[in-house]
Amino acid sequence: MAEYDQSVVDLIKTAVRDAQDLVRSEIALAKAELREEGRRLGLGAALLAAAAVAGVVAFVFLMTALAWGLAAAFAWPVWIGFGAVTVLLLLTTAVLAYAGRRKLVTERRLPKTAATMKETTEWIRARTS
Repeated sequence: MAEYDQSVVDLIKTAVRDAQDLVRSEIALAKAELREEGRRLGLGAALLAAAAVAGVVAFVFLMTALAWGLAAAFAWPVWIGFGAVTVLLLLTTAVLAYAGRRKLVTERRLPKTAATMKETTEWIRARTS
């Protein structure tokens, strides 16, 4: 019977060791996947940042061309063309800022969470009263 007990113990030890190896392997795989995902996300973020910079530069060139074009089309001094474009951009900025501020002020933050917390509080009060 001693051999039978010993083999059961060995079997359990082997099973535990195999489970530990499996967990270690899964953790190693998760780390490798996270590193790969991090590299991919980092590259994507860098490409988006480069696109944003290129977009801003293109917008500046476009507005410069518009200012020169206005000045040439209407035979205005160049400073009036740039002034007109500046006023246009300032008006656009004001409208966008106003719309964004209204959206931020009127939006409720975490409405589902607040409702759930309120229900939980009421449930606890009902149980403890």
